Amino acid sequence: MSRIRTLTGDIDPDQLGFTYSHEHLVCRPPYWLEKGEDDLILDDPEKTKSDLLEFREGGGQSIVDATAVDYGRDVPAVVRLAKETGLHILGTAGFNKSFLWTAPLKEDLKPLIGDYSTYGEWIEKSTVEDLTDFVVREVEEGMEGTPYRAGQVKFGTGYNRMTPLEVKTIRAVARAHHVTRAPIHSHTEAGTMALEQLEILRQENVDPGHVSFGHMDRNPDSYYHEQIARTGAFLCFDGIAKIKYGPESTRIHCILELVEKGYEDQILISGDTARKSYYKYYDHGLGLGYIINRWVPRFIDEADRRGLDGDRLIKKFFVKNPSRCFSFKN
Repeated sequence: MSRIRTLTGDIDPDQLGFTYSHEHLVCRPPYWLEKGEDDLILDDPEKTKSDLLEFREGGGQSIVDATAVDYGRDVPAVVRLAKETGLHILGTAGFNKSFLWTAPLKEDLKPLIGDYSTYGEWIEKSTVEDLTDFVVREVEEGMEGTPYRAGQVKFGTGYNRMTPLEVKTIRAVARAHHVTRAPIHSHTEAGTMALEQLEILRQENVDPGHVSFGHMDRNPDSYYHEQIARTGAFLCFDGIAKIKYGPESTRIHCILELVEKGYEDQILISGDTARKSYYKYYDHGLGLGYIINRWVPRFIDEADRRGLDGDRLIKKFFVKNPSRCFSFKN
């Protein structure tokens, strides 16, 4: 029987409800701390909570927190947010991408994995099997020594390139998926390297239908999107509201192109709200309420104008597809 693993316990897929598929709620990324990039430090759970309540008031029910171990998770703080808001929040095991791994390793991780100076040193000196075991423990026992278990496993690669250490983490995450049956999420920098990632997953005998690829709207190439969709994978359009990367019309066009080609069952939507300036209650940004309250009505209107049923598609993207994507497959 399928199940979805939230930070506060496993639920049936039909309990997930309206879901954002890729967000960041509380995080202190060591790399950005070292660089002094305060905008990328989400360190006030009460401000995050205010945004979450606005999302809930708009009808939101669930959020996938895609913050991996190398991006400065605060697992207990996010668990408190889940309990205080009543939202289902999914945690993430696994890794992000190479350039983040030059940062110092969190001291409280060292008793769990060994006395390494940086994330890169840890990944380089560990075997694939060691890394697999770490990811499996985070799904089956709890993240960073807590009792709160991850609901997905993650890997990532850089812009138009893939380093040997990133390949190593892809293999470790793939093998952890086989042990745990947890869904897989991929970080693709600017929407690149998804097909190359899929080739490594194929070598590891992973069914692409268990994988979601993030940042697809950063590479608004409908032909490329179709090549990914043809494998059965999910495509996550998680840059909603980020006009600096392109207008909403471009994102909506790419989504509707996939719908018209028959891939509506593989589309996920979110905002990847990972900066203070994106949050309403940190720094006057559009916030977590924007998609559900403002983007959804626009999408429905544009879909209807093309002769598609916008309301039905919204239910697909935010309810039905997440309930399948984030289920543990028995």
